Amino acid sequence: MIHSHLILSTHGQGLYEFTDNVTAFVREAGVASAICNIFVQHTSCSLIIQENADPEVQTDLKNFFARLVPPTSDPSMNYITHTYEGPDDMPAHIKAALTQTSVSVPVIEGRMALGTWQGIYLFEHRDRPHSRNVILSILGE
Repeated sequence: MIHSHLILSTHGQGLYEFTDNVTAFVREAGVASAICNIFVQHTSCSLIIQENADPEVQTDLKNFFARLVPPTSDPSMNYITHTYEGPDDMPAHIKAALTQTSVSVPVIEGRMALGTWQGIYLFEHRDRPHSRNVILSILGE
């Protein structure tokens, strides 16, 4: 197994593409056929593979999740008890539970087999800036 560690800086809620970082890792690994696993070591952000051609997709996803899971200061969220770290904390955990903390991408002939418009994103669910730890692993030849 080959692995690496990335630290991604965020500046609030939104999608942060880091496909180029993963592409470079796969290229440097020099494997022909494998699986690249990407894992984020946090419970208030997530990873997604999503369209990277039109930035409106990221805006719409962020807005959809904001409507789906508003901050705990919203009256509709008065049932939430975990509020110690602010009104965005428990909603961030819920959003992460609805998405995923790891994604896997096949590596074929030394390249990730992403679709034409697919990119790899860290989906930050917290309002304030964070440094997010991401583990990259190659499993294969």
